[in-house]
Amino acid sequence: MRVLAAMSGGVDSAVAAARALDAGHDVTGVHLALASGAPDHSGRSRGCCTPEDARDARRAADVLGIPFYVWDLAERFRADVVQDFLDEYAAGHTPNPCLRCNEKIKFAAVLDKALALGFDAVCTGHYARILDGPDGPELHRAVDVDKDQSYVLGVLDARQVAAALFPLGADRKADVRAEAARRGLAVADKPDSTDICFVSDGDTAGFLRARLGDAPGEVVDERGEVVGTHSGAYAFTVGQRRGLHIGRPAADGRPRYVLEVSPVQRRVVVGPAEALDVSELSGVRPRWPGPVPAAPFRCSAQVRAHGEAVPATAYPQGDRLVVRLDAPLRGVAPGQAVVLYDSTRVLGSATISASAPAAGSTTGASRTG
Repeated sequence: MRVLAAMSGGVDSAVAAARALDAGHDVTGVHLALASGAPDHSGRSRGCCTPEDARDARRAADVLGIPFYVWDLAERFRADVVQDFLDEYAAGHTPNPCLRCNEKIKFAAVLDKALALGFDAVCTGHYARILDGPDGPELHRAVDVDKDQSYVLGVLDARQVAAALFPLGADRKADVRAEAARRGLAVADKPDSTDICFVSDGDTAGFLRARLGDAPGEVVDERGEVVGTHSGAYAFTVGQRRGLHIGRPAADGRPRYVLEVSPVQRRVVVGPAEALDVSELSGVRPRWPGPVPAAPFRCSAQVRAHGEAVPATAYPQGDRLVVRLDAPLRGVAPGQAVVLYDSTRVLGSATISASAPAAGSTTGASRTG
């Protein structure tokens, strides 16, 4: 096949491109210029898509002997990922920009352009597997559970899965680094990038404050009593414990957690940990990497990239999805994704819009976005 290898400048995408070449494919490398940032030579994790990353990707392509290009998608990235990130936080949601980047950039803008140029597939260094199934290609978890990235790929549809290659899905990261060293790739020991590539210093609250401004308000307990103040509700997320700036402890002395974020009212509600338990999720914009399962169907539901997957029953309802959990999940926020699995297979996903508290929770109201 003619394969376009998306090369971030890191070790995973470089080895993925090398393996696509070993498999006999006609491989071309491309680096996506998405976000600017100063190179960090400290050895710590950092953002990706910097000029240094582009140079690292080009050097890897040179070692492999494949053509290499840089595609400037910064404007599309700002509109579809960065602005979405800001809008979601401003609305009191907790977005995952990696999912949005996979959905809107790597497997939409890049894949569409690749297919238009005559390529058959896009290859990336994600840790996930695509296996043949009775209804076509299926998206599955990686063998290495600690590195599995199927959650952030849960937004792909069937067409995108059919045109994707993930050569690293059966490997462990240490083995990939060792292979990179054997191949003479200089990125073999390069640190992994941070989760939010456009917040390279890791200060998400500062990034949001600089762009959304101060919006002071009150921190209240579940009874509505004011227990503190804040400079912007967007700096809080459901389930957060640290950095609440509460003036006095709870009456029972137990820690408080963020239960609800209301930017319009500029209010943050805090309470006990058990109030975070939810038993039902509602989602919007469902995505299916294969045929839509007949409703209702049994599955496992996961709401964080490396979170616990709990048994559940899902009810697809057109452009909505309802998921009823066998056991409560804690700290679920609007804006997160719920990804559904059948063992290792990804069945579908949706963006969480509301949740219902578990029986016995100290709060009786649903959390909505």
